[in-house]
Amino acid sequence: MVVFYTVKQLLQNEIPLYKNIFSFANLFSAWREFQNGKRKKKDVAEFSENLIHNLSVLENDLLCANYSHGGYFCFKISDPKPRDIHKASVRDRLVHHALYRILSPYFDVKFIHDSYSCRLEKGSYRAINRFHDFSLKASRNNTRTCWVLKCDIRKFFASIDHNILKKILAEYIEDKNVLWLLARVIDSFHTEGKSGIGLPLGNLTSQLLVNIYMNEFDQFIKRELKVKYYIRYSDDFVVLSENKNELEVLLLRIGSFLRAELKLELHPNKFSIETLASGIDFLGWVNFTDHKVLRTATKKRMIKRLKESSTLETTNSYLGLLKHGNAYKIKENLFG
Repeated sequence: MVVFYTVKQLLQNEIPLYKNIFSFANLFSAWREFQNGKRKKKDVAEFSENLIHNLSVLENDLLCANYSHGGYFCFKISDPKPRDIHKASVRDRLVHHALYRILSPYFDVKFIHDSYSCRLEKGSYRAINRFHDFSLKASRNNTRTCWVLKCDIRKFFASIDHNILKKILAEYIEDKNVLWLLARVIDSFHTEGKSGIGLPLGNLTSQLLVNIYMNEFDQFIKRELKVKYYIRYSDDFVVLSENKNELEVLLLRIGSFLRAELKLELHPNKFSIETLASGIDFLGWVNFTDHKVLRTATKKRMIKRLKESSTLETTNSYLGLLKHGNAYKIKENLFG
């Protein structure tokens, strides 16, 4: 059974992180989590045939610093836009899980409250609810005009700078063994034609690493700029205010910080400053002062998928989505 340490112990460096990450117990626990829903896949089944041996060899390679990350298998998905997914070997994905299950709680306490992507008890629904709460505060219960600055980062995962990321990690982690392993994972991939740049969309660790990377930006927004009503979900973020000029000045400072400190660029066609009353497209919903409706593209994608697969699981998934907004007519038309 893996030993979990308290957040306080981890923060105070009272235990060696690498022993907890590299241990056979953690690797075995990571395997149990990883294999869920994947047991019938050929590569997973082959690894499990000699599980104890494979885990023992992996543990030894990690402890002796002989571990080397392999390559990736690339395939495309549409979710909703075309994306390249890079899939690592079972052995490497197991290492990702082992890292994630120890480092995720270690870093999560350092993140701001209003970062919602890939975190326990967060997610897009909570981000949307927080957006509504902030809109009431910024508009003083809908008695003032509420302006919303909405931004998106251009080619987010493909633009993460490895050296900057490793420097950030070194500020939080003193254990050189853990930094060595993280560097192996980070440097196992780069955007085509750009050495030392980019993280793969398929890695579990990538979700945590981009949150660590963007936490620098979150802290800048909250600590230096003192922004009250800010929400980030992955590379999408919004700021709400009753003052449009304030948001225009903020946009310039945001762009400068992202370029200078993180080598990221705002998407030139995906930032705007609009009133909430005009409808703000954020995380699949178009948000207004007193209600929200499903984005047209999201609705079309939902209808298409239901035609392709009307299983109980798919139906319940979309019913769960629709209950978060004003979608009575859609539910009536689709489900009766």
